[in-house]
Amino acid sequence: MVHIANTAVLSTVSGVIASRFFRYFVSVLVGMTSVVGSVQAQSASFDSFAVPAGTAPHDVAPAPGGPVWYTAQAQGAIGRLDPRTGKTERVPLGKGSAPHGVIIGPDGAAWITDSGLNAIVRVDPTTLAVARFPLPKDRPNANLNTAVFDKRGHLWFTGQGGIYGELDPRTGSMRVFNAPRGPGAYGICATVDGSLYFASLAGSYLGRIDPVSGAAEVIEPPTPGQGARRVWSDSKGRIWVSEWNAGKVAAFDPATHRWREWKLPGSEPHAYAIFVDDKDIVWLSEWSANALVRFDPRTERFETFALPRPHANVRQMMGRPGEVWLSESGTDHLLRYRSSAATAGSN
Repeated sequence: MVHIANTAVLSTVSGVIASRFFRYFVSVLVGMTSVVGSVQAQSASFDSFAVPAGTAPHDVAPAPGGPVWYTAQAQGAIGRLDPRTGKTERVPLGKGSAPHGVIIGPDGAAWITDSGLNAIVRVDPTTLAVARFPLPKDRPNANLNTAVFDKRGHLWFTGQGGIYGELDPRTGSMRVFNAPRGPGAYGICATVDGSLYFASLAGSYLGRIDPVSGAAEVIEPPTPGQGARRVWSDSKGRIWVSEWNAGKVAAFDPATHRWREWKLPGSEPHAYAIFVDDKDIVWLSEWSANALVRFDPRTERFETFALPRPHANVRQMMGRPGEVWLSESGTDHLLRYRSSAATAGSN
């Protein structure tokens, strides 16, 4: 920190000169602070992979060391990309399908939240066989969103229609619960200790799920109406939240029940997707700047990387060691950003 002895300055210069000097010096400090706090949009080396026109890839999920799955929301299908060749495969999910989220399960299969079918869908990685787990008939129009597996191998999911639920893949049994405050349940994650959290976009809160009873506890972020959209846990069990309305990234520490928030760089930012990599670097998609944003919690420093095409509309990001994957729903592309170089100095 720079310490300014105001008394000494004022005793050696006139009031007018001191006032001008002080205003100038403060402006310099503010400029220095903004430079230290963030690096503005810069060029970055992305690997682009075109998917079939009209696909509108919503979510993306790279399998460990293998192909990359994506939801072809506009075509009612799941796609699979081979990054080595750039070739894609398409698996139709059924009449009326409108897949939203996709994750890789502990069985290596692609697990999909399909809002059109109102069902959880499994696609076998070897045979590409499709299995469907429909929601109960008394839970129509759930607008299924995102899913995650817990330590027991149960799949938990959200629906913006105002629900969240649990599927046991071994038995096919399913429980569905009403989300607090009605519609809005969106992103969901599991922590290293097995705890489950979800974000409510319309409800503007973080929810913690008791996996035994299924009850959800509401945890209020500091900014009212922030529009908590997606969530991810780091290696320490902290929950990172992209706040769409507020243009902030937030962290909740369950150990202390304390929050911290940081405003993203730029004018009127909108944080959509969030992903925390294996080095606890936080990555976000920022729609106003059409950019990938890197945030290092240790230095509290942002870096902004302009995306290669306008109106990319990146709705989801996931990754594997050294790679961040983005789905450009607005351009029918998937992107790979090799993060190993960016995180090499952060160990």
